[in-house]
Amino acid sequence: MTFAEATSAFASYAWGPHMLFLLVGGGLFFLLYSGFAPFRYLKHAINILRGKYDEPNAEGQISHLGALSSAMAGTVGMGNIGGVALAMVAGGPGAIFWMWVSAIVGMATKFFTCTLAIMYRGHDDQGVVRGGPMYIITEGLGPKWKPLAVFFAVVGMMGNFPLFNTNQLVTIVKEWVILGPDNLGTGAASDHFWLQLGLGAIIMLVVGSVVLGGITRIAAVATRAVPTMILIYVGCAVYVIGSHLEQVPGYLAQIVTEAFSMKSVAGGILGTLLIGVKRAAFSNEAGIGTEVMAHGSAKTAQPVKEGLVAMLGPAIDTLIVCTATALIILISGVWQQGGVDGISLSSRAFDQTMPGVGPYLLLLCVVFFAITTIITQAFYGSQCFRFLCGSRYVPMYQTFFLLTILFAATTSLSNVVNLIDGAYALMAIPTMISAVLLAPKVKAAAKQYFAELKQQ
Repeated sequence: MTFAEATSAFASYAWGPHMLFLLVGGGLFFLLYSGFAPFRYLKHAINILRGKYDEPNAEGQISHLGALSSAMAGTVGMGNIGGVALAMVAGGPGAIFWMWVSAIVGMATKFFTCTLAIMYRGHDDQGVVRGGPMYIITEGLGPKWKPLAVFFAVVGMMGNFPLFNTNQLVTIVKEWVILGPDNLGTGAASDHFWLQLGLGAIIMLVVGSVVLGGITRIAAVATRAVPTMILIYVGCAVYVIGSHLEQVPGYLAQIVTEAFSMKSVAGGILGTLLIGVKRAAFSNEAGIGTEVMAHGSAKTAQPVKEGLVAMLGPAIDTLIVCTATALIILISGVWQQGGVDGISLSSRAFDQTMPGVGPYLLLLCVVFFAITTIITQAFYGSQCFRFLCGSRYVPMYQTFFLLTILFAATTSLSNVVNLIDGAYALMAIPTMISAVLLAPKVKAAAKQYFAELKQQ
């Protein structure tokens, strides 16, 4: 069996129909179990984010805004741009509808998992407060559940290797800055290998300069870069959509109708549904467990507040940014031409809809999205490694993490996607199991918090 065949088999096995039950079914359970209560407090969540309810003396390392920005830095990236393109090529426009559904139930999932992130924080071997599914499991469910926590930490390190974002960043820089889109396929394969390796080395140096500063530096970079890049990216989408406004209702209708088509390119409704859920999980990470590690570092003594802030993530990430990407691709029509995938397809869509300047505006966003995501993944992976091996050896993990950037820069997109998809599926198992088992704790805390809020 070749490496490509092995990665494909790994992803296929991990992403069986059981993942629909786990992520969509679990999210629907949280939605109904909460009685939709968190959704009635979206305005309050925004006020928390604005700093109205900050607790500067509470335990933690970063603000609510810093926590959400760090989590968004890990989610708003290639999953929203290249990942949407992958979804449309593999599942057709209907996959976007199932991404929407996953985002809505994912908001409820994030409310529960990130409330638990504060409720059951732990401390590392140096006494520093930490959050994550591994601490939720050990602190909330007890020592007998530790093997499940160890399992998450092991697959969490793998799932947070910077493979997809590095691969796609190298691809767009190579195509639009160095070779030019008209010169793709020219030159020897070895020439491209060394070019990609060189680009990977540059990314490695940039990421390393931030990663070694820890979560506070990561949050500082993310807080400045992520909101600006989202505004630029959505601004491009608004321009494209506004220029083709009469076509938008038809494309939105196409997304909905093809979600239930038995003749979809994915082989029917189930295939389209699975692709949409898979790409949504990679995009907003609801139920995967990574977001829990970022929000677990927030300065707060009130778990429900952080759950409300975290709930905003899928709405911004999937309902807004991914939808913007999908409409640009649909309007351009390039997704039906074949021959390209991932970020290459998205860049061609921008070139069609914003000739000349489009791909370079996309490139600007991609550089910041990809770098901030890779930086955040380094933090997530370090959290998992620290739980397993202690703080002393974290620099060894960080060195290995940086070296995987070189591998990602020079391997194929299919290998990268299969490895990350498989790891994400495995990460969801302990995250969702622990969240469902501890859901009554979240519901009780939310009931008390919302009652006290009404009295203020």
